[in-house]
Amino acid sequence: MTKRSHSAEPKKAVRLNKPERLQAEIHFESLDQRLELDHLARLVWQFTLGLDLSPLYQAIEAVEGGAGRNATEPRVLFALWLYAALDNVNKARMLARLCEEHRAYEWLRGGVPINHHMLSDFRVQHGDLLEQLQADSLAGMLAEGLLTLETVAQDGMRVRANASAASLRRRPTLEESQRQAKEYLDQLERDDDSAEGPEGDTENATPRQKAARERAAREKSQRIDKALEVVQQLALQREARKKGDGKNARASTTDPDARKTKMADGGYRPAVNVQMATDAGSGLIVAMDVISEGSDAGQMKPMVDTIEKHTGQRPNNMTSDGGYAIITDIEATESAGTTVYTPVKEEEKQKLAGKDPFAPKRGDSPIIAAWRIRMGTEAAQALYRLRCQTAELSNARLRNQGIYQMQVRGLAKIKAALYWHVLVINMLRAHALRAAKSAAKSAKESAN
Repeated sequence: MTKRSHSAEPKKAVRLNKPERLQAEIHFESLDQRLELDHLARLVWQFTLGLDLSPLYQAIEAVEGGAGRNATEPRVLFALWLYAALDNVNKARMLARLCEEHRAYEWLRGGVPINHHMLSDFRVQHGDLLEQLQADSLAGMLAEGLLTLETVAQDGMRVRANASAASLRRRPTLEESQRQAKEYLDQLERDDDSAEGPEGDTENATPRQKAARERAAREKSQRIDKALEVVQQLALQREARKKGDGKNARASTTDPDARKTKMADGGYRPAVNVQMATDAGSGLIVAMDVISEGSDAGQMKPMVDTIEKHTGQRPNNMTSDGGYAIITDIEATESAGTTVYTPVKEEEKQKLAGKDPFAPKRGDSPIIAAWRIRMGTEAAQALYRLRCQTAELSNARLRNQGIYQMQVRGLAKIKAALYWHVLVINMLRAHALRAAKSAAKSAKESAN
C-alpha cells in the first residue's frame, strides 16, 4: 500500500485581510487635528500672521450691514501662495485642486471659498506690497542681529519666459500682425459676429464670451504694439554694434519683455534675467529684481541702491562674477561707500602675455587703480570665494522651487510671482538662524 505524499493533499484556502471600501464609517476630527504640530504649513501661517496686510483689508468693499458676499480672507490667500512656493507649485489651477485634496493646503484654506481665478489674480496683483513686506522683514532681521550686510554676493539667473522661440518676430511680421489684430478688434467692437477673425471664430457668442474675446484681442494688440517698440530699440542697439544687423532684431509677440537669450544648455530662447543679492553671513536674499537684458553689466549699482532702499544701509562689501566688472559701475558703487570685489577681466590672458593684470593701467581713476591692486591680494581672493557658495545657493533654492520657466508674462507680474519664493526662502532661513541662535545661547548658559 502506497503512502500518500504530503503534496497531494488539497491546499486549504488562505486567510486574507481584504480591502473594504463600501462600509460607511464616521470620523470625528478637525482640520487642525489632521495636521502634524511640526508641519511646515503651520510655520507659514505663523509667519503670515506677523505680516502687515492692512492694504489688502482696506481694499475690501464687503462690510457689515452692506450687500454682497463676504470676501475671502486675504491672509489665507497669502499663506496658500507662500506654501505653494515652498512646495514647488506654480500654477493657480494646481493650487486650487490641492486645496481640495491635500491635507496641508486644506488646513491653510480653512474652508474659505476660493477658485483658480481668484488665486491667479491674487498672485500677481500685489507686487508693491510683496516688495514692501520683504523690506519690512529685512529691517526686522537687522534689528534682531540676524543680518549684518557685511558682505553681499550678487548674481543673475536666466529664467525662460512664458513664450516660445516661435513667438520671436522681425519688424515686418510684427507690423502685419499688428494690422490683423487691430482689424479683428475693430470687428469685435462693432459686434459683427459673422466676421471671421484670425482665429476663425464665426459662431454666435454670449455677451460674456464676447467681452472675453474683446479683452483677449485688446491684450494681444497691446502686446504686439509693445513688441514693435522693443524691436525698434533692439534694432538700434544691434545697428550700433554692427552695421546692417538691425534688420535681424526680433521681439516676442507673447511676452515683449522677454529677450532672446543664450541659456545654460547652449540654446537660445526668450528669457528674463533674475538679479539677486544675498547676504554672505546669513544666506538671506536682501534684494531681487527682474530685467530684460541677458547681460549682468551695469546691474551692481542699481542693486546696491535697492538694498539701501530696503534696509536703510549699504553693504560694506559687494562681490560678483566677471560679468559685472564694468568700470563705470565699479566707480559708482565704490563712490557710494561699498567696496567691490569682482574679478579683473581677462586675468589669465594678461598673465600669459606676461602682463600683471592687477597693476593699474594708464587712464585708471584712483578707484579703479585701487580695485585692480586689491583683487591681486589673497584677502580679496578669499572674500571673492564667498560669492559662489552664497549667490549660487540662492539660485539653487529658486530652481528647487520650480523656477525654470515662468507661468506669467511681463516684468511686473514675473517679479511679483518671484517675490513669493524670496519671502518663503527668507522665512526658512530666518527660522533656522533663530533656532541656531537659541541653541548657542542655551549651550552657553549650560557651560556657565
